[in-house]
Amino acid sequence: MVGYAFMGAAHSQAWRTVNRVFDLPLHVRMTAVCGRDEANVAAAAARLGWQEHTTDWRSLVTRDDIDLIDVCTPGDSHAEIAIAALAAGKHVLCEKPLANTIAEAREMAAAAARAEANGVRSMCGFNYRRVPAVTLMRRMVADGRIGEIRHIRAVYLQDWITDPQFPLVWRLQKDKAGSGALGDIGAHIIDLTQFVSGQRITGVTALTETFVKERPLPQASSGLSASTEENGGSGTATGPVTVDDAALFLARLDGGAIATYEATRFATGRKNGLRVEINGSRGSVAFDFERMNELEFYDATEPSGEQGFTRILVTEPDHPYLSAWWPPGHGIGYEHAFTHQARDLVEAIATGGSPTPSFADALQVQLVLDAVIRSADHGSGWTDVEPILAEVAA
Repeated sequence: MVGYAFMGAAHSQAWRTVNRVFDLPLHVRMTAVCGRDEANVAAAAARLGWQEHTTDWRSLVTRDDIDLIDVCTPGDSHAEIAIAALAAGKHVLCEKPLANTIAEAREMAAAAARAEANGVRSMCGFNYRRVPAVTLMRRMVADGRIGEIRHIRAVYLQDWITDPQFPLVWRLQKDKAGSGALGDIGAHIIDLTQFVSGQRITGVTALTETFVKERPLPQASSGLSASTEENGGSGTATGPVTVDDAALFLARLDGGAIATYEATRFATGRKNGLRVEINGSRGSVAFDFERMNELEFYDATEPSGEQGFTRILVTEPDHPYLSAWWPPGHGIGYEHAFTHQARDLVEAIATGGSPTPSFADALQVQLVLDAVIRSADHGSGWTDVEPILAEVAA
């Protein structure tokens, strides 16, 4: 695994757990973790359960005793690491969003397509797909329980940067993160709605906003260009925020549905407020991550006197993934989605299947992000999502 911070810890939990929960044809061995700082990565290896550590990810790619590279770094290094690993015959799990630019994402998807022809698998880490309630939601929609999809509503609300004194971390720098709330959390609801509905976004009209345009540098040696603000008589070095704080857009999908999307890290009081609602001709279904073991379902085919939203508690053994966990009524948490992700990837590698979301799927999300940015930047109104190239989509 390359990277060991927030996502690295979540992925490590999954790799430690997956064989203890699921009966899989392969056993995961957590061989080595990589990070830039020797002392910190050594501590992370001990804490997270990795046998070895290194500061050189290239050394992992060349090792014969490593079969899979898990990329948990900021987006500016995804392409280099993933493409090198695929070329070396390593399976790859790469965190979302796939890359920082369309060119990088296309290159990664093309590399994945070439590698797949040689039996090498790749997957992008959109973990919310693996929440059992979301997977059940997709099944219900595919089974026609809500009829023809007409309208989709999706929001992802957080508040962790509302304080103007919050430092200028890498997620607020375009060269490292690609975009702000749009790519960080907006990518999740783009993927989720396309996954659940079975439809793809074809066009958008969007706006973005950056509310706090300068922030304190996390350290003087950051290498960022900085200005100095007078604050109580003392100088405070600051740097520019180069990504969006919030993004809103309307969308059309290829199955005829229309949709609204909202992603912000300035929704005061919202810690991880992800909600998706799908409205159809025969009913509606909604998921709210703050109640992640539940679905809301409205069946419009019931007699009018009996209609109303029903709460489905998604903890039964015949619900997705849950036969491996606890008795009915005993909920699961955020970390379990990563274990399910690891389970699906290991099973695909063992059986020769094609894991999803593929790099081509992740490229399609990246193309939507790009269309949103173009629409917002240029005030161009309705903006088409670029198509995936045929050789990548195959």
